[in-house]
Amino acid sequence: MTTPRTSGQGRTTLITTPTFARHAAEPWELLADGGAGPLRPYEDTALPTAELPRWAADADALIAGMDHITAEVMDAAPRLKVIAKHGVGTDTIDLAAARERGIPVVCAPGSNSRAVAEYTFGLVLDATRRITASHTAVMAGGWPKHFGPELYGKTLGVVGFGRIGRLVAGYAQAFGMRVVAHDPYVPGDAVTAAGAEPADLHTLLGRADVVTLHLPPAGEPLLTADRLAAMKPGAVLVNAARGDLVDDIALAGALHSGHLSAAALDAFTTEPLEHGHPLRTAPGVTLTSHMAACTPEANRAMGLMVAEDVLRVLAGQAPLNPA
Repeated sequence: MTTPRTSGQGRTTLITTPTFARHAAEPWELLADGGAGPLRPYEDTALPTAELPRWAADADALIAGMDHITAEVMDAAPRLKVIAKHGVGTDTIDLAAARERGIPVVCAPGSNSRAVAEYTFGLVLDATRRITASHTAVMAGGWPKHFGPELYGKTLGVVGFGRIGRLVAGYAQAFGMRVVAHDPYVPGDAVTAAGAEPADLHTLLGRADVVTLHLPPAGEPLLTADRLAAMKPGAVLVNAARGDLVDDIALAGALHSGHLSAAALDAFTTEPLEHGHPLRTAPGVTLTSHMAACTPEANRAMGLMVAEDVLRVLAGQAPLNPA
C-alpha cells in the first residue's frame, strides 16, 4: 500500500511514526475525508526529534509513536488542537504541558491488548525452551540440545492484571500453569474470578517460576536489584510492557550470576538498545525490538481509534479515548 506523504486541503495531521496504519488504508482515508489531511515526512523511520518543531509548526493535529512530545514541541505548533498516541502508553507525552495549553491528548486503549498478550506468551515459551538460542546456534553451524522446563504445573506471576495481564493468565491456564497475580488497582475477588490467586508483590516474586510485567511506567524501576534478588532462584522474567519497569543493569547481573535462568524483553529503558549494553552479553536473554503490538489487526484498530478521535476534537467534540 502506498501511503500519503503530503497533506490535502484543509487541516493537517502530522504523523511522526512509520507504523501508523501500515497495514490498513482506512485510517488514512478517514483523516483525508474528514479534512485533516495526513502528512508523514518519513515512511520508513520515525521523524527525528530535532525536526519535530519544524514539522509541527503548521500541524493542527499530531499522531505520535514513541516520540517525546515536550512543551517545546507544543509551543512550536501554534495551530495544534490535539495530540494522539498511536498506541496506549502516553508516558512520552508531557501531559501536564498539554493540559496547560488546552490541548487534548488521546490514545487507543485496548487496541493492541491481544497482540501484546500473544507475543508475551511467545516470549514465555522462547525463554523457557530457549528456541531463539537454538536457532542462533544452528544458523552458526551448531546443533545444540537445550533443555528447558515444561510449563505444565509451573507458576506464572502476572504483575499488572488489566486487559493484557488477564489474557496472558488465560493462555497460561490453558497450558496447565498456576497463576498468581498482583495489581494494586484490581480487587482480589476480581483476580480470583479470573482463576488466579491474588498476592502481594514480594510473595509473587518468591513463588513464580515465570514473572511477566503488564504495568504502565512508574517513573522508577519496579524490579530493583533487591526485588530481582527476591525472585525464585532459576526463575524467568518477561517484560513486553515498559523498559523502565526493570533495573536493566541489575537484571544483567542477575543473569550473569545465574540467579535468574533467562529473561525475554521487548522493552528497554533506552531504545534502541545501546550496542555496549550489558544485556547484550547476558546469558539466557531474548531481546526484541519493542514489537509486541505489531500485528495487522492491532495496527488497523490503533489507526482507526486515533484518527476518529483526532477528527472529533478538530470538530469541537469530546474525544472517545482521552489520555
